[in-house]
Amino acid sequence: MTVLAVPAAGPEPLLELPVGRRAARFLLLAAVFLCAACGLVYELALITLGQYLVGGSVYQTSLVLGVFVCSMGLGSFASKPLLPRAAAGFAAVELALALAGGLSVLGLYAAYSWLDLYTPALIATSVVVGGLIGAEIPLLMALLQRIRRQDAGEAAADLFAVDYVGALAGGLAFPFLLLPVFGQVRGAIVVAAVNLLAAVGIVVLLRHALSRRARRAVTVGVVVVAAALALAAATSAQFLVSARQALYDDPVVVSQRSAYQEIVLTETLPSRGGPADVRLFLDGDLQFSSTDEHRYHEALVHPAVLPGARSVLVLGGGDGLAAREVLRHDSVRRVVEVELDPAVLELARTDPRMVAANEGSLDDPRVEVVVDDAMSWLRTAAGQFDAVVVDMPDPDAPATAKLYSQEFYGLAARALAPGGRLVVQAGSPYFAPEAFWCIGATVASAGLQVTPYHVDVPSFGDWGFVLAARGAAPVPSVDPGVVGQLRFLDGDVLAAATVFPKDRSPDRSVEISTLDRPRILEYEARGWRGY
Repeated sequence: MTVLAVPAAGPEPLLELPVGRRAARFLLLAAVFLCAACGLVYELALITLGQYLVGGSVYQTSLVLGVFVCSMGLGSFASKPLLPRAAAGFAAVELALALAGGLSVLGLYAAYSWLDLYTPALIATSVVVGGLIGAEIPLLMALLQRIRRQDAGEAAADLFAVDYVGALAGGLAFPFLLLPVFGQVRGAIVVAAVNLLAAVGIVVLLRHALSRRARRAVTVGVVVVAAALALAAATSAQFLVSARQALYDDPVVVSQRSAYQEIVLTETLPSRGGPADVRLFLDGDLQFSSTDEHRYHEALVHPAVLPGARSVLVLGGGDGLAAREVLRHDSVRRVVEVELDPAVLELARTDPRMVAANEGSLDDPRVEVVVDDAMSWLRTAAGQFDAVVVDMPDPDAPATAKLYSQEFYGLAARALAPGGRLVVQAGSPYFAPEAFWCIGATVASAGLQVTPYHVDVPSFGDWGFVLAARGAAPVPSVDPGVVGQLRFLDGDVLAAATVFPKDRSPDRSVEISTLDRPRILEYEARGWRGY
């Protein structure tokens, strides 16, 4: 049998370049740097948007990261047929990435606001954007080798070194430049413009490697994608107004993005002679309705502030409503209000609707406002307080779960003066009973005796609290000198509030929540699923 010798395929010929090979290699590595930065920004944008819209969670972050990285691998594999025409392939990938990445945030906003398809849209977007990012590296590697011959290992080392440094640049640019200056939507469009410039730059640099037909196709693609991005940028403000309004039943009167969250204030016009309903939302979660917030804040504050109390610590409650209730006690001489987000405090102090609701409490001379993370502040706090009021957002994200941990309650208990009381808003014992009883068990694990209680707040439903003290379990009570100022709370209401129906009796099987194992996240998600 005759065996025919087949000559081994030789290396691809070097590209014809309009500049020196050293300069061309530098420009190509610059493109790698920019592409890596853009890729990480897209990944962070998808994760951050989910935190803004539906509340961050370990599950959602893991889903985005897992799907994104897997899609990068699939995209890298799928790019193999493009390697013989790497210049044209890279230009096509960058054009597609600029379009998909630049419009990703707008598309997800639309899916969330109007279509109720956020999670499927998030997965699809992660697949598309991740796949296109994955296709970049093999194509850039092929181009690098066709600009100047180099050992494959050395070429890979150079390329990945630049790639990882570019990722660092993107990771820093996202929180410190893109988000504060451009916001989510326009930030993604700005990054897409960088992808577009990378496509144009490579085509100019490697124009001799492209056929006339390919150059024409890329030119048309650049014009189309640039026009789409320009249109998206021009209409993004109105789009966001419409998308945001679609999420709320009432007219939006204030909407702003702080360094920590989206702050929205809505207001309905008075009807049938009744008062207007002003509502505050943080990252889409209702914080209060002016029609019934007195029920919540009276029940939260007054059982903890005993007659004769002189100093009170409020953790959270940046709207000033808890401080308003504390100041009804004539004995109180000092209130320390610790709030993380200065934008919430500014709104509470300057917006006339908020000032009317909190009665100007944050500007009372007895109130000292501290802008800080509550847990960090407690670690270094000096002095003790007759009452500690913990009025934190619900524990539906890792950032807030630490504020419902054994470690946090231990620090809060350390701030209690002898005979003082601590109270925690603990969510709904009806909708999320595991989370409610977990909070009670976690407070108790910090060395305090606890008494859970609950009241009806129409905007929230059945809502619960945990009152705690050293020694014996505290009996909820209200200062007789304050009862006349209250619209809802009195001794009889508090006595009834400690009684729970049989179908919501204490759950002894729940585990406590710690920094290492934030079980509260699981209980909270499981309880509110379907509501």
